[in-house]
Amino acid sequence: MTSLDSVLVFDKDGVRLTVEDAVATVTLTNPAKRNAQSPALWRALTEAGRSLPGSVRVVVLRGEGKSFSAGLDRQAFTPEGFDGEPSFLDMARGSDEDLDAVIAEYQDAFTWWRRRDIVSIAAVQGHAIGAGFQLALACDLRVVAEDVQFAMRETSLGLVPDLTGTHPLVSLVGYARALEICATGRFVHAAEAERIGLANIAVPADELDAAVRDLTAALLSAPRDAVIETKALLQGVPGRSYEDQRAAERAAQARRLRDLAGLGD
Repeated sequence: MTSLDSVLVFDKDGVRLTVEDAVATVTLTNPAKRNAQSPALWRALTEAGRSLPGSVRVVVLRGEGKSFSAGLDRQAFTPEGFDGEPSFLDMARGSDEDLDAVIAEYQDAFTWWRRRDIVSIAAVQGHAIGAGFQLALACDLRVVAEDVQFAMRETSLGLVPDLTGTHPLVSLVGYARALEICATGRFVHAAEAERIGLANIAVPADELDAAVRDLTAALLSAPRDAVIETKALLQGVPGRSYEDQRAAERAAQARRLRDLAGLGD
């Protein structure tokens, strides 16, 4: 449902973007197909990221119906593919450069969720499989319903996860567990997801919306610039030594103190 106070930015190709004050909601809107994904949907997700007003601080990603997203629409693997789109079989016959460019374009739908000026929350219920799992992983935080079923099925299909999901998965659960999840294609349910760090919060399905609202309110309660600086500090940890991180903390805190004292640039 769209709030009476929210502004509809666009609604097309299985994606709806609404904005209410500092909160944007991106909704997958094809519940009849369990929000299966397609290149058109990926382009719409990319457009959603580019269309966010500067006032937005939190972006909530959700899927209509019983499932968050059951993954890639299997029509992609048919000779016909999608109307107006090259089939995956046709793509495979192209040059390495062309294939790389197409996959990179698809990945754009999954990259903007970790921008430093926003915090993104995936509200996940039911199936989050393959591309659906990777879309949930693209977000900063995940709140899941107790009926959630994560699975990375690409390897079982003879493919690899290529929609940016491998980096956050390893960061969250470690290499060994990530390999086991991907190579077996098994389901990860809510209790395990919360225990191993895939989910920040697991709640009964009828409490999912309320849990997301509470988390959003908590995120908005802190000053925006402090959240942006903190997010940047945490995102930089993997590429820094302990001493480099100490230095980054000092520099970030100096900026915050100057800003609070009215001495910033």
